[in-house]
Amino acid sequence: MVLPQEFISMIEAYGSPLLGGLAGALESTLPAVSVRANTRKGIAPPPGARLVPWAQSGWYLDSRPQFTFDPAIHQGLYYVQDASSMAVGAVAAALAAGQHVRYLDACAAPGGKTTAAADALPQGSLIVANEYDHRRAAVLAENMAKWGCPASVVSRGDTAKFRSLQGFFDIIAADVPCSGEGMMRKDAEAVRQWSPALVAGCAARQKEIVSNLWPALRPGGYLIYSTCTFNRQENEEMVAYMVSELDAEPVATGLPSGHGIAPGLDTPYPCRRFMPHLLQGEGLFLAVLRKPEDGDSRKGRVDGNIKGRNKHRPAATSPVLLRQVADQASELIESPQDYTFHIDSPGDTVVAVPRQHDDAVCRLRQALDVIYGGIVVGTVKGRDLVLSQHLAMSTPFRQSALPSCEVDYPTAVSYLRREAVTLPGSVQRGYVLLTYAGHPLGFVKNMGNRSNNLYPQQWRILSTHAPATPPEVL
Repeated sequence: MVLPQEFISMIEAYGSPLLGGLAGALESTLPAVSVRANTRKGIAPPPGARLVPWAQSGWYLDSRPQFTFDPAIHQGLYYVQDASSMAVGAVAAALAAGQHVRYLDACAAPGGKTTAAADALPQGSLIVANEYDHRRAAVLAENMAKWGCPASVVSRGDTAKFRSLQGFFDIIAADVPCSGEGMMRKDAEAVRQWSPALVAGCAARQKEIVSNLWPALRPGGYLIYSTCTFNRQENEEMVAYMVSELDAEPVATGLPSGHGIAPGLDTPYPCRRFMPHLLQGEGLFLAVLRKPEDGDSRKGRVDGNIKGRNKHRPAATSPVLLRQVADQASELIESPQDYTFHIDSPGDTVVAVPRQHDDAVCRLRQALDVIYGGIVVGTVKGRDLVLSQHLAMSTPFRQSALPSCEVDYPTAVSYLRREAVTLPGSVQRGYVLLTYAGHPLGFVKNMGNRSNNLYPQQWRILSTHAPATPPEVL
């Protein structure tokens, strides 16, 4: 791989010894492979794993397996993520300081940084993930559903929509669209598309995004600004812009010292750079900025208390049937008293929203194009509740409420391809939870001689070349 000469000249012009060796690393070394465990599902790095120093639930692999054919990744037990990007979760946890927060990941697809934050933040936090591009938003929604966090909302659309949510969030993460220099080692397209004009265009867009998001941050709240690029225009100069134009206050990131994490270039502010010639990870720039406050740090928050203005649309079915369905749904959730059950139309979708966040989720539905919020339990069809894959993946799912059947590896792959699965004759008819390695895989409706595969069509594995044994990751 040959880097653009203009890019090399730009790096050299900075005159920083921290950048010595960067171009060579991008041109001649291979990316590290790393994954992160879903701690909320009881997963931890395997014994003896090489841990990521700034993310204790992350570890390095010696090679890149065929992740697609590992049921565990489809079960939401781990996520494939660059080690540098895992730092955002650690920063979010440090800023929350043990208090539950409202957290927005404003440019979230495909979901790695959002799921890292969902794991790292205290229980009781509300996680909102937004993506501008509708296709990428669908991927984000899938990954968030698999991760299983019940107190989460996924939306799509321009960040301008967040201007109406004055003071709503405690922490906003903006991993803004950038020129992608930090991905040059992994993505040949990042090399081909790079130009000084691209850098300038990205910087202009980044100013627009942070200006859109700033009103939604409460006074005293924090903005985590990050890019996967190396130039100063999109990084240190953007921090200076937020200081001068938004009156933002740069603060320490809370990341551990050492480990090859570098400071910012020619800046008085406590920025951090992750660069592949200094550590095992791709390029990442990160800074934290605090919104000034007057008085109590919580006074600026809008609490979203809008009871009676619920934007969940009423379903077309009868009230009696709706009550029956809600009762049925509540049996499938641990501690159902902690949730409010809604039935939305069209589609008569049954959703369980953590009660403490119900008003906030309603407020978000009014302001944003919300794909889903809470746990999608299923859809009403006639007098039946067709169970959703979201429910199977969610951490509050009460597995004992349904009969289950443990399957072997070939059967698990067949299920994930959405092929027909035959169950033993001893398995009860009706809805059955399939498990693999003791963890939920998804639902089938067992008819006796056959079973209906309920795995989402759009999530299915398309490749037919599965290995004989599963990849060894966990």
